[in-house]
Amino acid sequence: MSNIMEEDSPTAGPPWIQPEIQQMIEWRDGDVVISVPIKSGTTWTMNIVHQLLTGGTAEFRDIYEQVPWIEFLGYPGQSHQDVVDRVAAMPTDTRRAFKTHSPPPGVPFQTAGSGKDAKYVVVFRNPEEGVVSFKTFLDKHTDEWFNLWGMPREAMCRPDFPSFYSEVVDGHGIQGAFFGFLAAWWPLRHEPNVMFIHFADMKRDHEGSVRKIAEFLGVEPSNDQWAKILEYTSFPWMKKNESKFEAITAGKVPILDSGAMIRKGQVGNARADGMTDEVSRHLREVGSQICPDVAAVNWLYEGGKLP
Repeated sequence: MSNIMEEDSPTAGPPWIQPEIQQMIEWRDGDVVISVPIKSGTTWTMNIVHQLLTGGTAEFRDIYEQVPWIEFLGYPGQSHQDVVDRVAAMPTDTRRAFKTHSPPPGVPFQTAGSGKDAKYVVVFRNPEEGVVSFKTFLDKHTDEWFNLWGMPREAMCRPDFPSFYSEVVDGHGIQGAFFGFLAAWWPLRHEPNVMFIHFADMKRDHEGSVRKIAEFLGVEPSNDQWAKILEYTSFPWMKKNESKFEAITAGKVPILDSGAMIRKGQVGNARADGMTDEVSRHLREVGSQICPDVAAVNWLYEGGKLP
């Protein structure tokens, strides 16, 4: 398959990602949509939201059972309706949370007060870190998964980062998955049912970030619950229990090798993973064409106070 990521589309992807499914979902009051670019803190945020909504629990097998990926197919031929039916069958006595790599309009956005009271937790990460992490993540996809979809590993993987960037990322316009995502969400950043948070700020202040998300979601855990929530959302606990975060139930065959989701969780380490000066310059140049707002791009790279 040659077309991995469509240029100019922050939502297009490999055949197992089908953003149009999200248009079929019947939303409920209280739904939480976790919208994050690829390799930008998605799994961590999924777990944070799950822990906040449950008051802190270690009793789950796979975070993808608790927080479904609403644009994902587990095998070729799976119908979109299968995904929609699973979402509809989730219990009505607890709030639902979902993962998506789509910004609006790929994932439907509802202004607060206009219909169902959904909330959107939108996480961003320095795109240099996201791109280098994306290479390692693709490398850790299993042969069984590629074979299931009839896709040669060579379509998405390369032996070194510079060739991965030039042939896969730049060759298929994957910069849009970061900067197009930013451009789509940026005008909505101050909507009352939207929360922007940056991966670097989450790393700088784990507890403070979790408490901000709790306040945004309107949940008030007890002191005992807080102790569990903070433990279960810590990097050491998640690394120790990484099988809970590797999408073991999401596909018909294993999707990932062990260690693909919970790697190092570091900030400012893109160079150690292969980023070069040349790629860094090109990534920002292309990204600034996709999203011309200088303040937005600066915030994407640095985090901190939201403009």
